[in-house]
Amino acid sequence: MTPITSDHAFALFAGLQSTALYAFIPDEPPTSLGTLAERFRRLESRQSPDGQEWWLNWALRLKDSGTWIGHIEANVIPANGEASIAYIVFADHWRQGYAKEACQRLLGWLFDALGVLRVTAEMDTANVASYQLVESLGFARVATTLAADTFKGRVSDEYRYELTRERWSLERHK
Repeated sequence: MTPITSDHAFALFAGLQSTALYAFIPDEPPTSLGTLAERFRRLESRQSPDGQEWWLNWALRLKDSGTWIGHIEANVIPANGEASIAYIVFADHWRQGYAKEACQRLLGWLFDALGVLRVTAEMDTANVASYQLVESLGFARVATTLAADTFKGRVSDEYRYELTRERWSLERHK
């Protein structure tokens, strides 16, 4: 995991072009290398414009080959000890454990180094792989929001998952 900078746009652009990545989110592939670089440039500050939230984003790269495989993010609100996470792993690297490994590293850092108390994740109810991933990490489903969003011609229902620092600690020591 490497903190995202505008320089990562070139490395990640091609992988982010797969429409399969956007089946369950309202985003679309970046329209150009320049727009992706500008988006990443805005994230380099690692905080919201008002300074109330930390926007922590990392590019994911395989250690052995150096291949870039996606990115992961955590939005942290230090005032209340809460964070939310999201992740994209390129389609040709799905179901190989990379998202789980990256999430485990991120969760460990959020809970142990930053002292976060609770981490949330929200996803489309149709995104089976994503909710199975967070469940395997110890997250508990705490809410379902019907008609949470409408995009790509369909209504999206969403699950909300939470993982507390205490539960994370218990899960790690099983």
